[in-house]
Amino acid sequence: MASPMPLQRIQAPLRRSLARATVLTSRTYATIPPPSDPQQAQQQPSTGSGSAAKPRPTYFKDTSVASFSEFLPSSAPLSPSEAYAPRTAIVGPEGRKRTITRLPDWLKTPIPSPGSNPNFGKIKADLRGLGLHTVCEEARCPNIGECWGGSNKASATATIMLMGDTCTRGCRFCSVKTNRRPPPLDPHEPENTAEALARWGLGYVVLTSVDRDDLADGGARHFAETIRRIKAKKPTMLVEALTGDFMGDLDMVKIVAESGLDVYAHNVETTEGLTPYVRDRRATFRQSLKVLEHVKAVMGKEGIITKTSIMLGLGETDEELWETLRELRKVDVDVVTFGQYMRPTKRHLKVERYVTPDEFELWRQRAMDMGFMYCASGPLVRSSYKAGEAFIENVLKKRAGKKAMAAEGLGQTVAAEETSGKSL
Repeated sequence: MASPMPLQRIQAPLRRSLARATVLTSRTYATIPPPSDPQQAQQQPSTGSGSAAKPRPTYFKDTSVASFSEFLPSSAPLSPSEAYAPRTAIVGPEGRKRTITRLPDWLKTPIPSPGSNPNFGKIKADLRGLGLHTVCEEARCPNIGECWGGSNKASATATIMLMGDTCTRGCRFCSVKTNRRPPPLDPHEPENTAEALARWGLGYVVLTSVDRDDLADGGARHFAETIRRIKAKKPTMLVEALTGDFMGDLDMVKIVAESGLDVYAHNVETTEGLTPYVRDRRATFRQSLKVLEHVKAVMGKEGIITKTSIMLGLGETDEELWETLRELRKVDVDVVTFGQYMRPTKRHLKVERYVTPDEFELWRQRAMDMGFMYCASGPLVRSSYKAGEAFIENVLKKRAGKKAMAAEGLGQTVAAEETSGKSL
């Protein structure tokens, strides 16, 4: 027979149970006050037994609930200075709180989902199936949902990143993976890229690449071969190539420029003074200018369109931007784009300032006044942006039409001279 439990062992559990029961019986509930409007009171649902509805209990300490209108934002319009002012918030535990700056509203975009848009899912599936990479994903572009999820296949665009997803350089603004010895090039990539682009039925495509300083030619021949395969499969497709500087080897720049592409893009990224702090030390501002200048020297001013991109919000001054634009015009750059620098991770450069949409529009007007053919400028604009591509596509088609008309006129002139010669 088991011995009886000592009284001392059950005293503590009994005390806890009694204390818990006392708290439950003494707990008070705050209730939602009934509506003051008689008509609104009549609309309250009944309990079904004919009696008035009982107030719903709540565990909030306040004995009343504020009206719903107090939770809504003010309907009064904000001034531009108030609307564009960065918002701050205090985060962190007690004793370690810090103030952070929240992302401005004009930089917030919806998160894309393959399930919500068939075009987005189709492009993503094609890329994975063929083993291709895009700068849209690697650089965490905020426009990926807009570009990949167009209303139809013809309006959807994606920037293919050639030569793998690992770069040999380590720019302080870029989130692409880096390694001194990336994997070797895929010999099937030019054909796979051409096949994917022909399958999508696009009219304008953008190719870019990581920097491959480990290769003797920097990947220039791989780039050129991809462009030739694309043109062979679909001659009417317009191709833009966003390349690196090939370590300043202008012979490699010539190989890509003569491969049949329509737009040669190379980004200076920022002003000359900030270049050593923003870009990899092997990339210099003057070296980038020489690349853009050599493309025009090889192909002629009307033979190809040159394009570059500048990030704002890194600490640049207005005078530095003016000087950058003047240097770009000296080498006959046709298109320039301005976009807000966005910090990919905490390991990258901090954002010095969020530039307002009004300032972006001001720089767009200044660039156009300086003689640039086109300027896309906005917080979410990137070097490969849909609006800019549509404009350049129209320009190239007009140029092709003029060349065709000139060739037709020359043919008619030759035919007329031959006819007149025969009649004589």
